[in-house]
Amino acid sequence: MKSINKLLVTSILMSTLFFSCKDASSEEPAKIPFNLAVAKTEIEAANQQTMDAFAKSDSVAIANMYTEDAKLMFTGMPAASGKAAIQSVFGGIIKSGVTKIELKTSEVWGNEDLLAEEGGVNIYVKDQIVGQEKFIVLWKKVNGQWKVFRDISNSNTPAPPLENK
Repeated sequence: MKSINKLLVTSILMSTLFFSCKDASSEEPAKIPFNLAVAKTEIEAANQQTMDAFAKSDSVAIANMYTEDAKLMFTGMPAASGKAAIQSVFGGIIKSGVTKIELKTSEVWGNEDLLAEEGGVNIYVKDQIVGQEKFIVLWKKVNGQWKVFRDISNSNTPAPPLENK
């Protein structure tokens, strides 16, 4: 009887130990805390990719910096929704003679899923600045990469005066 009790107690202890141990392979990896300074660096790197694509006249690469449901809202034109429309806008800008843009990030706010960026852009034809603008861009994290979700900018140049007719 004692050997049966020992066997029963041993079985219960072994079962308890077996079922209480966690399988380390099924645990999710530790989540890295969100760091806004790191995110800003990632946004600046993405902006560099956009500037490089612009210098190569590559409207496809520029459009690929945007989410599928992105919206581009530039001065003097209706909003362009979706990658195809955005690619078309940038293709037109490139065909108009713009050869380079310089993007400069001022500030970034947000969290690990959505960031707002404030900055400025210089627009060039060859080596001459033909436009200076300010912008607000909303960035969304898609498959581990920051993509432009909303892009709005406007010129720093005042609008021409209205003529009295």
